[in-house]
Amino acid sequence: MTAPHVLFVCVKNGGKSQMAAGLMRRAVAARPDAPVTVSSAGTRAGTALNAQSAESLAEVGVDISDQRPRQLTDDLVAAADLVVVLGDEAHVDPVDGTPVEVWRTDEPSARGVEGLERMRLVRDDIAARVDELHHRLTR
Repeated sequence: MTAPHVLFVCVKNGGKSQMAAGLMRRAVAARPDAPVTVSSAGTRAGTALNAQSAESLAEVGVDISDQRPRQLTDDLVAAADLVVVLGDEAHVDPVDGTPVEVWRTDEPSARGVEGLERMRLVRDDIAARVDELHHRLTR
């Protein structure tokens, strides 16, 4: 059996989708018997990672500093077994029947929470969802 392939998507592929991918890689490293292939992309890919996203992950032992934003393509969608869109801003159409799931992630800035404190809350929300998804994909 091949490992399921999940593609995480947000607009710029510099923050939330990179965080989700890094957290999924951590989940797989903790359970090598439950592999998942992970990739991420952006609907309008930016040029760099969100520094606060990377810093908030580093605080929990996840290093995404070697990752770079990548533009979403139909081929990337078709190659995935599941596409997870993080937030309400990005939109992905299914390709060749690939299911698309939307996570309406916590947005602390709507409550006036900014900076690294905001990213920690976003990270923790995404981490809980990634752990549940890892379990769902590998049971």
